[in-house]
Amino acid sequence: MGSSSLICSQLTVWPRAVLLEVSCEELALFSCWLSDTPSGPARKLAGTIYLSVFNRSLFANKEPTNRHRRQEPISTLCALSELLSSVVKPWYPGKETPASKAKMSAHLSYGRVNLNILREAARKELREFLDKCGGSKAIVWDEYLTGPFGLIAQYSLLKEHEVEKMFTLKGGRLPAADVKNIIFFVRPRLELMDIIAENVISEDKMHSPRDFHILFVPRRSMLCEQRLKEQGVLGSFINIDEYILDLIPYDGDLLSMESEGAFRECNLESDQTSLYHTAKGLMTLQALYGTIPQIFGKGECARHVANMMLRMKREFAGSQNQILPVFDSLLLLDRNVDLLTPLATQLTYEGLIDEVYGITNGYVKLPPEKFSAQKKQGEAGKDLPTEPKKMQLNSAEELYAEIRDKNFNGVGAALSKKAKIISAAFEERHSAKTVGEIKQFVSQLPHMQAARSSLANHTSIAELIKDITTSEAFFENLTVEQEFMTGVDTDKVNTYIEDCIAQKDPLIKILRLVCMQSVCNNGLKQKMLDYYKREILQTYGYEHMLTLNNLEKTGLLKPQTSTRNNYPTIRKTLKLWMEDANEQNPNDISYVYSGYAPLSIRLTQVLARPGWRSIEEVLKMLPGPHFEERQQLPAGLHKKRQQGENRTTLVFFLGGVTYAEIAALRFLSQMEDGGTEYIIATTKLINGTSWIKSLMDRPEAQAP
Repeated sequence: MGSSSLICSQLTVWPRAVLLEVSCEELALFSCWLSDTPSGPARKLAGTIYLSVFNRSLFANKEPTNRHRRQEPISTLCALSELLSSVVKPWYPGKETPASKAKMSAHLSYGRVNLNILREAARKELREFLDKCGGSKAIVWDEYLTGPFGLIAQYSLLKEHEVEKMFTLKGGRLPAADVKNIIFFVRPRLELMDIIAENVISEDKMHSPRDFHILFVPRRSMLCEQRLKEQGVLGSFINIDEYILDLIPYDGDLLSMESEGAFRECNLESDQTSLYHTAKGLMTLQALYGTIPQIFGKGECARHVANMMLRMKREFAGSQNQILPVFDSLLLLDRNVDLLTPLATQLTYEGLIDEVYGITNGYVKLPPEKFSAQKKQGEAGKDLPTEPKKMQLNSAEELYAEIRDKNFNGVGAALSKKAKIISAAFEERHSAKTVGEIKQFVSQLPHMQAARSSLANHTSIAELIKDITTSEAFFENLTVEQEFMTGVDTDKVNTYIEDCIAQKDPLIKILRLVCMQSVCNNGLKQKMLDYYKREILQTYGYEHMLTLNNLEKTGLLKPQTSTRNNYPTIRKTLKLWMEDANEQNPNDISYVYSGYAPLSIRLTQVLARPGWRSIEEVLKMLPGPHFEERQQLPAGLHKKRQQGENRTTLVFFLGGVTYAEIAALRFLSQMEDGGTEYIIATTKLINGTSWIKSLMDRPEAQAP
């Protein structure tokens, strides 16, 4: 039954039902709201309800209202508005309307830099490729790409361009689909080419008249094409193209390449492909937002990216764009410069969600039990949901934008304050007397309902996280981390780590702690390192020898080669540890780790004011070169800054960034006397667990 038919079918039922249950004032409110909907039948229903209200002499006050008989009279109105929301569909179901598209990406244009421009450029390129393949289409996805692509375009956009089916790339025969074109969206990986060849050969055996196409993301690969040729299927493809999806807008101030192996490739495998993709991504950014006049950097990878950018600029010297620069400077930071920060447990709300449940492509999956309590009491007898609750997390949600960067100890007070505001907003209905006031209240009702739902969700998430943060195990782990960060007993075998190994705690937890001790002590004495290795291998299995070797190669777990430990000097000079950090009303970035100021962010802060020359000696103690480059701007494009106008800096983390570091940069952007606003870009959004896991040779073999 269509939406109009469904509404019409309620015309005779709703007025009678609501007259029995709902007060006249509420009916008036509801009819006002209905009258603003784009549906003719809904407006007719509004008139019917309003007529009923009039007949009951609302304005003559000839009957007592139901408000005195029920505690929550507004609940029925909310229920009716929810029903209407589910009934009155958009004009073209499944079609991405301009309004829905704008709503979906509005949060990308709220910040200092409109990142929606980058998203629209990516969407335009995708549409152009799909239109190359005339006729009906089925897309076969490399599973890893579905998340990043979801941030660029929803299924509705693909459907507009004749995409009828979508499948996950798997071996064997493709699922049945009555389409003309099969398009493979894949990363350039040899193992994926073998699966594609298997798919194509099985289709050829069935003599199905289909055209095959491959779209490599983010770059076309000659090696992959050679593998397809060896398998005898290269000639089956009509189009072989590349889709340059380098930087994906995650939020109004956040971009990520989602290159899961970037740190490993650069530091273990000496593969600089991800650095080339980074340089290309930054060139795309400059094509859209203007040339970035100043480039600062620290680390070997940062130096490589800057060199590639400058070379690319020279190669395209004749085609400089005439766009006024949006960014004043670019800071390239190598993850190797600050190995400590990702190992520490993040203590912001968003950081803890990522630590406990993992945020993937802007979504988190949560245990369903907590959220089933939000159901109506009438549904209490039904079975509890078993599927995880999937929630999108970005600044489009007002409450989440407000609390995500707070230290978790400050979240409870913020939620309590929000609950009082929402409650007060609903109470305003009592003071609505005139039709105009009633209509104004009803116009705010959808937003108020969304706010109430958001509050319920985040209260449940906060309760889930609090159960963990108040546990003895969490407290003990955090205490040891903070002892290492303050330099307490970093040169001795830690008894807590010994106990965790004896209890066979998760291997990644052990590796994070041992690596943190090593980083804070500039390496471990050989005897102590050998002891830790022996304990880990004997407890978790000798297959992890390769993982320990990888951690050693990257400098996370290494033998002490010098008696001098530079970390205490770096800690004191840059004020990396702040006693009595204010978690509720912070005045320093150290609040994100309850005392520890991330080294990477402190370097960013010092660069803005007073400059890196003031910490020249400390910079020499950190790995890799530090540098500054200037890019010549075309005549007439030099930015004239107004008095009091903030600078805009793009900070690019090569090898990954944590949500706590992002929170610290947002804090600096919001400081009244900061003078700089930051946009964050990275090769990958990481936490300590995902980072260590990327360096493991057999991550699936970790202890339960």
